[in-house]
Amino acid sequence: MKIFGEKGVERLLSVVAFSAISALALIALFIFIEGLPFLFRYGVKDFLFSSDWRPESGKFGIYPMISASFWVMLGAMLVGAPLGIAGAIFLAEFTPKTVMHIVKPAIELLAAVPSVIYGFIGVVVLAPIIREIFGGPGLSVLAGAIILGIMILPTVISISIDSILAVPVSFREGSLALGATVWQTVHMLTIKAAKSGIVASIILGMGRAIGETMAVIMVTGNSVMIPNSPLDSARTLTANIALEMSYATGMHREALFATGVVLFIVIIILNSIASVAIRKKVIVK
Repeated sequence: MKIFGEKGVERLLSVVAFSAISALALIALFIFIEGLPFLFRYGVKDFLFSSDWRPESGKFGIYPMISASFWVMLGAMLVGAPLGIAGAIFLAEFTPKTVMHIVKPAIELLAAVPSVIYGFIGVVVLAPIIREIFGGPGLSVLAGAIILGIMILPTVISISIDSILAVPVSFREGSLALGATVWQTVHMLTIKAAKSGIVASIILGMGRAIGETMAVIMVTGNSVMIPNSPLDSARTLTANIALEMSYATGMHREALFATGVVLFIVIIILNSIASVAIRKKVIVK
């Protein structure tokens, strides 16, 4: 009975584990079935590199959305990555462990805040400040980059802290015993030893930024145009899908699913790179 019970629990856990994989596979299959035929029929080059998005005229070029997604993501990384890495180094190396164990979970709770709250703060607080200081509509690439930069902080800080703490204590002790200061040890040894995890946190942050929808819809202005300035309005790939899927039919609907295919592939590539980086062994050069 004991063996049967263990086997039963093992089978149950296996079913639960594979159910998540099955759900992901079904979602991916559905997106690809709906989107790939249109992508090949319309033409991959015309779809990805044309700037003409006019569904009513049968024009489905998503290059403006690709460009906007890239610039918003890049801006978010310029805001969130340095702050996140600096915060992780400070919490892991220069604060008492009791403080770190309190602050780290508090930062991770930011990930639980609904994205619409971040978007609301961006519309009410951030956009008027940008409009007053820099001009323009306020709802812009810059606003989206700042909001997304804040939203990715929990991901970057949490993974970076775990990577820094995973560096063996003997590394630090050996460096200090040779006469290095604490900062020299952190700068020349700890960060290099933890670089694979830090890089992974940045890549996962990029995936989080490029896949965000609600906050981006609220703060970027949603103009279908190639942004030439951080103050220009723009529409990302995710925003385009969310805004138009409710009324899209025919080829328009298929084009939005093809957009989802492009977005899905990009995020899978980023997550795969992050997974490879996380699995790398700690090596100090």
